[in-house]
Amino acid sequence: MKGKVAKMRKKELATQVLITIAFAILCIAIIFPFWLLLSVSLSSERSISDLGYQLFPKNIDLSAYKYVLENPQMILKAYKVTIIFSVISMIFSVLLMAMIAYPLSNKCFKCRSGVSFYLYFTMLFGGGMVPTYVLITQYMHLDDNILVYILPGLISPWFVFMIRSFFQGIPGEIAESVLVDGGNEYTIFFKMILPLSRPVLATVALFVFLGKWNDWMTSMLYINDEKLISLQYLLQRMMQNIQLLQDNSQRIGIPIDVSKIPSETARMAMAVIVAGPALLVFPFFQKYFVKGLTVGSVKG
Repeated sequence: MKGKVAKMRKKELATQVLITIAFAILCIAIIFPFWLLLSVSLSSERSISDLGYQLFPKNIDLSAYKYVLENPQMILKAYKVTIIFSVISMIFSVLLMAMIAYPLSNKCFKCRSGVSFYLYFTMLFGGGMVPTYVLITQYMHLDDNILVYILPGLISPWFVFMIRSFFQGIPGEIAESVLVDGGNEYTIFFKMILPLSRPVLATVALFVFLGKWNDWMTSMLYINDEKLISLQYLLQRMMQNIQLLQDNSQRIGIPIDVSKIPSETARMAMAVIVAGPALLVFPFFQKYFVKGLTVGSVKG
């Protein structure tokens, strides 16, 4: 008997060791690109052209950051605009999608099949870029307006179904007890359902925030005012200016040392600047993230 127990413990220990090794390798594979990104951003352009990418910079050089932050006021304005529309979009988007998902999770709602099919249908077909552009600029008149970042795309059918699935897992007796105590649907939704649904709401909020934070196409299509451009588009435009300078120097024949132009290092420095706030936001959602993904996807 003792021999069997010892063998079982050895198997469990071996399994735990293998799982630990597998997750350690996975963590290294995830951390490695970020470390390399930071290392290249702190290297000189000459070092990158001569030695290639290195895990540890030979000599720490901040010229890439100096180039990117050459005009700090513009960067700060872009940061401000991006933070404002990302946070506002996250709050309103999660609230509206939860308000849509709540009646769809209620079996007493007679039209839930029709509404669910309508939402599902919008996932299969899209209007296209040209009709969307005409709608936003000619009818909604949102060009050169910060609302163009917020209003379009507030509702995502995929996230609505995800929240609905989570709501369906909440026992119906909770709502019945609130109704018996004299409450109404608003009381059930805001004081019972939403507090119990923090995992899925936090997960959806994180995805919405990251989607808005990484948005650069909206600025390219609808924004001409320099005060309203997003951070992603501003940094992309800086990168285009560097590429244009390199191309013109080779085409015209201007004697410019291309290795001194912060191209690769500036690209990595921009990535560090953009990814920083998003990495700081993630820990606040981390404890809800896994539970929101798994529990919210149990039911279809």
